[in-house]
Amino acid sequence: MQKLIFTLLLSLCLSFMVSGWVTYINLGLVTNFTARWAHAFCNAWPASFVAAYLLSGPVSTITQRIMEKCYGKTQ
Repeated sequence: MQKLIFTLLLSLCLSFMVSGWVTYINLGLVTNFTARWAHAFCNAWPASFVAAYLLSGPVSTITQRIMEKCYGKTQ
């Protein structure tokens, strides 16, 4: 359950920031910026959540291997 909640919150925060940034880069501060940002966020968050949930295991494994190579045996 902790992994699910963590992934939900992390993907929410990242999608919020990245969709806002990309919307700003693509459109600038147009009059309907907030509506377009909200639309982009609603499209991005589900994809971000699924990607983060599916990739968290492999990324954790890769991180562990890197840490072991750089710093020796960890945990």
